[in-house]
Amino acid sequence: MTVQKNNPLHGITLEQIVTYLVETKGWGYLGEQVKINCFTKDPSINSSLKFLRKTPWAREKVESLYLYVIRKENQNKKL
Repeated sequence: MTVQKNNPLHGITLEQIVTYLVETKGWGYLGEQVKINCFTKDPSINSSLKFLRKTPWAREKVESLYLYVIRKENQNKKL
């Protein structure tokens, strides 16, 4: 088993990422940042996960958004 110490997403599931973003930022924010229907039209965790698992470009955007949000929160804690 390879240790991925340089991968900030290692050990974090897509479900954890989406749930965190929804709980902290809301569906509206997600829909603005990543323009996909599963975030704007009758959104749910399950429908979003289903779409993101089939659509690599959308998953990459959500993962990048998660890393951005986490980085910003950590910067704000240091202030």
